[in-house]
Amino acid sequence: MKKDPYYITTPIYYVNDKPHIGHAYTTIVCDIIARFARLDGRETYFLTGTDEHGMKVQQSAEKAGTPPLEFVNPGSEKFKDLFKALDISFDDFIRTTEERHKKAAQHLWQVIADKGLIYKDSYSGWYSVRDECYYTESELVDGKAPTGAPVEWLEEESYFFKLSAFQQPLLECYQKHPELIQPESRRNEVIRFVESGLRDLSISRQKLKWGIPVPGDESHVMYVWFDALTNYISALGYPEHTEKMQTFWPATLHVVGKDILRFHTVYWPAMLMAAGIDVPKKVFAHGFWTRDGQKMSKSLGNGLDPYELIDDFSVDAVRFFMAREVAFGQDGDFSRDSFIRLTNSHLANDLGNLAQRVLSMIHKNCEGKMPTPGTLMPDDKDLLIAVDGLYEQVSELVLEQQAIQKYVEVVWAVIRQANQYVDAQAPWTLRKTDLERMKTVLFVLAECIRQIAVLIQPLMPKSAGGLLDQLAVLQTERNFLFLSSDHALKPGTEIPKPEGLFPRFVEEDE
Repeated sequence: MKKDPYYITTPIYYVNDKPHIGHAYTTIVCDIIARFARLDGRETYFLTGTDEHGMKVQQSAEKAGTPPLEFVNPGSEKFKDLFKALDISFDDFIRTTEERHKKAAQHLWQVIADKGLIYKDSYSGWYSVRDECYYTESELVDGKAPTGAPVEWLEEESYFFKLSAFQQPLLECYQKHPELIQPESRRNEVIRFVESGLRDLSISRQKLKWGIPVPGDESHVMYVWFDALTNYISALGYPEHTEKMQTFWPATLHVVGKDILRFHTVYWPAMLMAAGIDVPKKVFAHGFWTRDGQKMSKSLGNGLDPYELIDDFSVDAVRFFMAREVAFGQDGDFSRDSFIRLTNSHLANDLGNLAQRVLSMIHKNCEGKMPTPGTLMPDDKDLLIAVDGLYEQVSELVLEQQAIQKYVEVVWAVIRQANQYVDAQAPWTLRKTDLERMKTVLFVLAECIRQIAVLIQPLMPKSAGGLLDQLAVLQTERNFLFLSSDHALKPGTEIPKPEGLFPRFVEEDE
């Protein structure tokens, strides 16, 4: 049966931000889900990119004495470089300065305007350049935005989108599609906001020059969020009825930080409804990272450079920690001690030790070939049933629930079961007393490691690939179709001499 296509997006990242751990986290989680969907046999499209317009960029470019386009080019490349370093498998990287994007944003504007849902008036109110967001008087906290960003009073001619007309349609949409906004706590927050009343949204700026011109009135440029949100369809070829647009829209999953939830669950669906386009299937808002219990900030100098983490540990260790340390949707805390503890216990001790023990024994005691199993005992069958049952559990967790931490926990529960099994069966003792039984035990363990390695490829592509290489599993047999014991390892297959893939991390002062 053909599976549904899977379209997953990160938010597009501001080019004048230096890529930090929050960008890495969002993109790693999306990459895990995208890789999982591909291995699951789904036609998958994974989009990321950079947001390159707006007052913030214009001011930064002016400060640097550089034309805006020259200013944004290296900023965009920084994100591409980071994603390459993190082993991110995006299918497309959209830039809002691209012609395809400009064309899509202007077309979307025109469609909404033609329906009488955009009008010209004057705007006066509080605006935060840092957040690129409008705030009401009641939303300010001690004269600042709720995010702590400074605000300024703006008065200028503006085009407005009739957002107020979509209050009821949005509430009906949330009711009809309870899965649209996740996690549940965020859904309730958005519903409360919409129920409190929606005001029409200022969607152009006259005093700003760096942006996409408003169709028919080049004295205005689009409000950066109207422009930015359109990226999710401009990347698919909108306004053309491309094959990509037909295959992948509505998006399966927009992953965003909780600070930009309103844009994605109020403004974006209302814009799409106004244009007669389907709303996305789900928007999932994740939490923020702190460091050693403190909010990361430039003033405290406690930011986390993803490159330093990669250099100190490894890409796969960083990916593993981010997936395992925090339930997706909640806030997480990074501490170096917890990173080392977690990766040592789960990677070096649990998985690394299991693979090294088993593969070394096969290499040493079975002439470097996969042994032929004998009659399976109840304990053997129990372990194989556990590993055979993993796919059903984890595919629901990853693709439907985005419960990435649970996915890791469920797989690691079977890894621990395999370690208990190897201790109980003691193949090193069987080597002296019952060679046939030893071969059966080692085969069962190797098959268990094979299926686990296939399942954790989205999580740790390089390390999982290394495990499958050591088991001599063909490249063509590494997707989820080859899970289950029906596609078990072939006895007699030569395996290379095993090498440790999961080193223990020790602080230098230890």
